[in-house]
Amino acid sequence: QLQLVESGGGSVQPGGSLTLSCAATGFTLDRYAIAWFRQASGKEREGVSCFSTSGGYTSTNYAESVKDRFTISRDDAKNTVFLQMNNLKPEDTAVYYCAAEESACPKRKTTFTWGAGDYWGQGTQVTVSS
Repeated sequence: QLQLVESGGGSVQPGGSLTLSCAATGFTLDRYAIAWFRQASGKEREGVSCFSTSGGYTSTNYAESVKDRFTISRDDAKNTVFLQMNNLKPEDTAVYYCAAEESACPKRKTTFTWGAGDYWGQGTQVTVSS
């Protein structure tokens, strides 16, 4: 079965950290751009970060709102992409989704569009509150 499964969400206080995981089954991630999206209650889904490798070149993109706080990485042995989130803020509260598109991360946008993905995860809730 081809699927992406997120894990690692939870509740933390402002300033805390979480690491989200996006594990793929049935296909290998190294041929795909993997993006993290998030959707807060009542708001549109937004692209947060993207990771891809192509021709030996690694692309990592971040939305301005998370730059210098979030780090995206991939572990090929585990066929998993991680999103390390530090210094979390209440405005980071959202359901986080990962998605995969058989391409590279875009050069002029943070992520590919949600609808362009080939596979999507089910989402994991992140709540940042004191």
